[in-house]
Amino acid sequence: MTLLIQQIEAREILDSRGNPTVEVDVTLTDGSLGRASVPSGSSTGKHEAKELRDCDAARYAGKGVLQAVHNIHSEIAPLLRGHDAKDQTAVDLAMLQCDGTPNKSRLGSNAILGVSLALARAAALASGMPLFRYLGGEEAKRMPVPMFNVLNGGVHTHWQGADFQEFMIVPSGAHSFREALRWGAEIYRHLGTLLEAKGFSTSVGDEGGFAPALKSNSDALDLLMSAIEAAGYRPGEDVKLAIDPAPSAFYEGGLYRLHSEGRLLQTDEMIELYSKWVERYPIVVLEDGLAEEDWDGWRRLTDALGSRIELVGDDLFVTSAERIRRGIDEGVANAVLIKPNQIGTLSETHITVLLAQNNGWGTMVSHRSGETMDSFIADLSVAFDTGHLKAGAPCRGERVEKYNQLLRIEEMLGGIAHYAGHQAFVH
Repeated sequence: MTLLIQQIEAREILDSRGNPTVEVDVTLTDGSLGRASVPSGSSTGKHEAKELRDCDAARYAGKGVLQAVHNIHSEIAPLLRGHDAKDQTAVDLAMLQCDGTPNKSRLGSNAILGVSLALARAAALASGMPLFRYLGGEEAKRMPVPMFNVLNGGVHTHWQGADFQEFMIVPSGAHSFREALRWGAEIYRHLGTLLEAKGFSTSVGDEGGFAPALKSNSDALDLLMSAIEAAGYRPGEDVKLAIDPAPSAFYEGGLYRLHSEGRLLQTDEMIELYSKWVERYPIVVLEDGLAEEDWDGWRRLTDALGSRIELVGDDLFVTSAERIRRGIDEGVANAVLIKPNQIGTLSETHITVLLAQNNGWGTMVSHRSGETMDSFIADLSVAFDTGHLKAGAPCRGERVEKYNQLLRIEEMLGGIAHYAGHQAFVH
């Protein structure tokens, strides 16, 4: 029996930062209902799909999403009613054609993505399959390595500490996702104790990471090394490190301004800094090592470190197949961060993942700083076999829910579950 889309409802809800976002319910002709909510980033790339905000200063400081909700009710729902619920590509394409803009700015990427994800959930429910199995088929059985953002800086701390935005612990030496999650939580707890002992604040940022007022960026890495050892694990063997400097936020006139250290660095000096760190620390992933428009610098960075660590493009690629093709052609980076709301539909996200993987690149699924309790990306990481995922620290409900969903998936898979481990990363 062909299942059709019967009804689409949307509403304005709040995300983890207290800002409005879009939630969508898609109901099929058999009664199956799929629900999805859309995250939002604070550190965003220039080339991301455009989320639609009301810009009405009288409501939520202009951040309301009533227009996006209206677009779902007035245009998307009538357009999609009666469509085949299992033809995700056709439904997504219909929305893109209706929007008619290159960046989804008319209907809003938040409107389009909410419908796209809710439809997949409804179709999975109607099929009697968990979401990861519906999206990934019988081959979906590899559990991703969790990348825990436990120390924050940059935009996420309003420049009150380290310049680099995220410092992550990577328990790739574990034997299962469950064990990796436990290791991450234990190290996180020891890190908090170390910070308290040093007189730092242990308040947490939007993604659950601690935000101490450090005097240099390398101090953050030293703290992580100490926390790993204090928890009884071996840096480099059990647990590796990853960093996301997000340097587009401190790239000024062709130079990189390190506020905490009072330094201005040229591109080659940034590359030299990373090279020294890779020698000194067990860094396995460098995400957005250089600014999104510094393509020449990215080529030199890839030449210097691309054979040693995974170089992930986030702002550089914004989950766009077109931009990744340029990266592949020009020898820039060797991996891409996957954020569905950067591109705006599930189908386009899948195309991007396949393009990267078919060219030997790494793929890492990511949350956003403004999240909801929706755990879609957890299922996505298993379904699309990305091998690693970052969803914040093992703290705050909207972060932990992604990790908890992966625990459930591993349990469902039972003996056929395979933890990606050290093999998750390309270089």
